[in-house]
Amino acid sequence: MVQNETTLRVRYKDTDQMGVAYYANYLTWFEVGRTEIMRSLDLPYKEFERYNLFLPVLKAYCEYKHSACYDDLLTIVTCLDRLKNARVTFKYEVRRDEELLAEGYTEHAFVNNRGRPVALKKHSPELWDRLNKALK
Repeated sequence: MVQNETTLRVRYKDTDQMGVAYYANYLTWFEVGRTEIMRSLDLPYKEFERYNLFLPVLKAYCEYKHSACYDDLLTIVTCLDRLKNARVTFKYEVRRDEELLAEGYTEHAFVNNRGRPVALKKHSPELWDRLNKALK
């Protein structure tokens, strides 16, 4: 299973008056991790768009364990978890040093520029093979 780690620092704008990161930022951090794992696989989103493919979020889940605070250096650990004909799932961990702050997943559909579901294996066998290879 392919895994990627991305680091980022909690900015002041990401926090409340007490210096604690706002909960919705974790989904943004998931997106950062997802973008970077796809880039590490040489499959940036622009590559999918060249094939008129898009990956909207179908499901998003986050379980919070501990708070991230202003100026914390975080590591976003992202894994490509599952690949189905018309869907892909990513798993995430948000860590501060070795402490797990949050974990979750997002599930995405493969759709065309009209928003219609696409069977990736049929629509773009090359992209399918590259993603499938990354899972093994």
